[in-house]
Amino acid sequence: MGAKAQDVDLATLLSRVADALERLTPSAPAPVDFAMADAFVWQGGSGVFEPVMKVNRIPLALLTGIDLVADQLLANTQRFARGLPANNALLWGARGMGKSSLVKAVHAEVAADHVHRLKLVEIHREDIATLPSCLAALKAAPFRFIVFCDDLSFDKDDTSYKSLKAVLEGGIEGRPLNVLFYATSNRRHLMPRDMVENERSTAINPAEAVEEKVSLSDRFGLWLGFHNCTQDQYLGMVRDYTRYYGLDADPVEVESNALEWSATRGARSGRVAWQFIQDLAGRLGVTLDRA
Repeated sequence: MGAKAQDVDLATLLSRVADALERLTPSAPAPVDFAMADAFVWQGGSGVFEPVMKVNRIPLALLTGIDLVADQLLANTQRFARGLPANNALLWGARGMGKSSLVKAVHAEVAADHVHRLKLVEIHREDIATLPSCLAALKAAPFRFIVFCDDLSFDKDDTSYKSLKAVLEGGIEGRPLNVLFYATSNRRHLMPRDMVENERSTAINPAEAVEEKVSLSDRFGLWLGFHNCTQDQYLGMVRDYTRYYGLDADPVEVESNALEWSATRGARSGRVAWQFIQDLAGRLGVTLDRA
């Protein structure tokens, strides 16, 4: 076979390989219209912002027992919506005390005063490594965004926290001015205590090893702690829910049943109070419309 024929065969083969690779390569996602909804979920694998037409949340006024942290997060978010400096926020502490509910409720409260300008974007914990791509898409949009990660934490050998550190403050580009990052976690330093202690005991320089991981939480300028509620606070939540949804039941009986409900679960929290209210409403034949 002559050199010319070989060149033709090679060119044909390369063309086929290029065509095959093009078919295997996923097409770029279509540009998202952020005006179509107030909330989105970032799908890191596909690079798509999925609109959420109705967010699962309750009104801010119903999140009782956390007034101080609620006021702080609301004020921080209002400043951000007005284009003023604001801090990334870490909401940490007791389970079921309204951390994620507060983020969603505050967004609704502030978005109502800044119509169609403040958007909520949820990113799943497993997609944190794709956060830079998410922020790159948000940066060019004519809106302000709260990027929200619920139940954020990192385990041993998980290095995706480095991407988050760089995005929050440490990277050469940093966080876009139109984006704020809110996260909730049961852990104050976003990693289990035994992980921190293990780093301290096994590292050549224990202080530096611990500092590398614990410093992530320092990138959040606003730390909001949530603690277990008292019995009075728990019953106050139940009363507020009962009144708000117009549940017609004997108050004494409701409180007695609510205490029994919490005792069977071994906990008192906003989540437990809401679960009791759902049970009560079901028994009364009343539907509950969350905002």
